Amino acid sequence: MIIVGVDGSRAGLEAAGWAAMEAALREVPLTVAHAMPRWACEAETGRYAAVAKWMRDGGAMVLAAAEDRARREQPKISIRTVLLPGDPRVALIEAAKEAELLVIGSHGLGGVRGLLVGSVAYGVAGHAPCDVVVVRQLPSLPRGELVAAVDGAPESRRGVLDFAFAEAELRGARLRVVHAWSGFEPADSMESADKRGGRLVLREALAGHREAHPGVDVIEEAVRGHPVEVLRQAAEGADLLVVGSHGYGTFAGLVMGSVSQAMVHHSPCPLAVIRNRLRYP
Repeated sequence: MIIVGVDGSRAGLEAAGWAAMEAALREVPLTVAHAMPRWACEAETGRYAAVAKWMRDGGAMVLAAAEDRARREQPKISIRTVLLPGDPRVALIEAAKEAELLVIGSHGLGGVRGLLVGSVAYGVAGHAPCDVVVVRQLPSLPRGELVAAVDGAPESRRGVLDFAFAEAELRGARLRVVHAWSGFEPADSMESADKRGGRLVLREALAGHREAHPGVDVIEEAVRGHPVEVLRQAAEGADLLVVGSHGYGTFAGLVMGSVSQAMVHHSPCPLAVIRNRLRYP
């Protein structure tokens, strides 16, 4: 199952459309979810019953619009809608326990439209129990290419590449695998140790993946530069940017790394934040 959180904003509708296409690719059902305060979901009598009903009616309209967008993208997939009680971050994280992918728009998922990425979408991407796609903006002229960011952490890059290769295979897309580092580049024409190290990281990261997915066209890029800027440029016009999530809190994987955090705000295309090994049908 894929779950998409919507709030009635344009970003939420874009997320619903993207999630519908992904559900069709994976041949799984889609759940469209909208969160609102718990009291509004439960208050059917009493002083605030009329206000609660008004809010539920509004939520139903948000869900109907998102479902319509999803069905226009993929009319044959199975879609259900659900109102989630409580804080949107907590509600979506809880709902995503049964999902293989959570999709969210970049402008928040609560009752107030236009919430910043750092409030709801950022919180969900940093704490969800499954992989998350943040639909910040869709490329106007997609180039049939996915971009995967790999670093020196074996566990992170393994999950990123598992996801990226499987996704590229589903889409029949090219995969650009990028490793970026910051450092001094010698002025002479000899290849620097840093660049050789970057290519070694790529070689080690890709070991076994090419053989498992022989039909995926792969481009390798080892680039000196700040990882955020390198990835932003590499992902311009891409169908999807895939990054890992590094945890340094009480629970492993709970908090996103600095590059992942930055790309939630600055990715020029939909962003996948990988937290576990996906199970593809």
